[in-house]
Amino acid sequence: MQTLLISTAAVAIAEIGDKTQLLSLILAAKYRRPWPICLGIFAATIVNHALAGSVGMVVAQWLSPQTLKWIVAASFFLVAAWTLIPDKVDDGDATRGAGHGVFVATLIAFFLAEMGDKTQIATVVLAAQYQPLWQVVAGSTLGMLLANVPVVWLGARFASRLPLKAARIGAALLFAALGIWILLR
Repeated sequence: MQTLLISTAAVAIAEIGDKTQLLSLILAAKYRRPWPICLGIFAATIVNHALAGSVGMVVAQWLSPQTLKWIVAASFFLVAAWTLIPDKVDDGDATRGAGHGVFVATLIAFFLAEMGDKTQIATVVLAAQYQPLWQVVAGSTLGMLLANVPVVWLGARFASRLPLKAARIGAALLFAALGIWILLR
């Protein structure tokens, strides 16, 4: 259960102000159909994070526990620093797949936007350190939904009230604390 909670918290906090959260806002403003947008986010995230988690597990099997410990800790510190950098999203991200309906447009745009994103990298790192994989994937997916579903449902009014700088600092501190915890365990 600890794995599920850590994955959920890490990804939910890191996602605030992230480009995929901004993409959620653009999709909500453009299509104004929250159910298919939320379902598209869910489907894209679960597939993307299952792949990322699988990569993390494979990497963990190749490395010695000591080497893995240092790589995971360094990765958490890098994600902490990366979290401090505000993200931007291109309006073109929202139109990928737009001719195929709101769900497919969201699925494609969100999946592509998440590739190489800090929350995807965090999922790789989490899966390399924590078991079982299904809890990492479920937690990271839940974290994405916790951060993005309110944006979709409440739109620009909600997003404009988020203290994004404070959220980025909080996320950076969380990832740094995880890095320290890994080193001290």
